[in-house]
Amino acid sequence: MAHDDFTIRPATGSDLPALLSLYRHLNPGDPAMEPDLAAGRFAEMLVHPGMTVFVSAVGETIGSSVTLVIIPNLTRGGMPYALIENVVTDARFRKRGHAGALIRRAFDHAWQNGCYKVMLLTGSDNPATLKFYKGCGFVQNKTGFQVRRPAGI
Repeated sequence: MAHDDFTIRPATGSDLPALLSLYRHLNPGDPAMEPDLAAGRFAEMLVHPGMTVFVSAVGETIGSSVTLVIIPNLTRGGMPYALIENVVTDARFRKRGHAGALIRRAFDHAWQNGCYKVMLLTGSDNPATLKFYKGCGFVQNKTGFQVRRPAGI
């Protein structure tokens, strides 16, 4: 899918260095992954059933990324549901439509695959971020919970 100045496409193996750089914008405090571990994880992601990492590309530069995971289901008549995670845009490309276009592409992909809903959790309480997600069509009408892996396990 092409836009005025960027293209939306699924990520490929050659996108790994750009994605790792982009994810520094999402979690700047994360330790850098060992190159072999990163390559192995990304290879797993690329072949994981129902998982797609969508990117916006400006030439050879990755501007934004969204990960969509479609999950099989035994309720809702067997219709799957989807989760969106790791929504991130390089600061140089913010406010240019990248993330919104990626989320719309993720929605299209989910609907084409029979999903009855798409969910997203954000750790942000930034009003602009919440307004952005609402503008994409998300409704804040559920209560989210999470548990993090304890240290030392």
